[in-house]
Amino acid sequence: MAYYSLFLVTPTTNAWIPEYLAVVGPTVAKHGGKYLARTASHERLEGSDATPGLIALLEWPSKAAAKAFYSDPQYQPHLQARLAGAGSEAFLFEGKDDFA
Repeated sequence: MAYYSLFLVTPTTNAWIPEYLAVVGPTVAKHGGKYLARTASHERLEGSDATPGLIALLEWPSKAAAKAFYSDPQYQPHLQARLAGAGSEAFLFEGKDDFA
């Protein structure tokens, strides 16, 4: 069953972004993940929380693959840089319809 990660990110500094992009894409691919969307072009249709600066949606072949990426030692310094340089929310969810 596919899993998906949704990241809502609002950078407070751009200093971390170039190195993050250079390393994280190949690390995502190493774990079988792929970006479905990675964009600053979005609009809020509902809700009143702060609108994030960037949204990324990734697809994973399994929950284990997503968690392996997130805990990968190669990713850790870039994760810490993102957390220090942006407000972030991250979600992991199974690609299923619980209400069908």
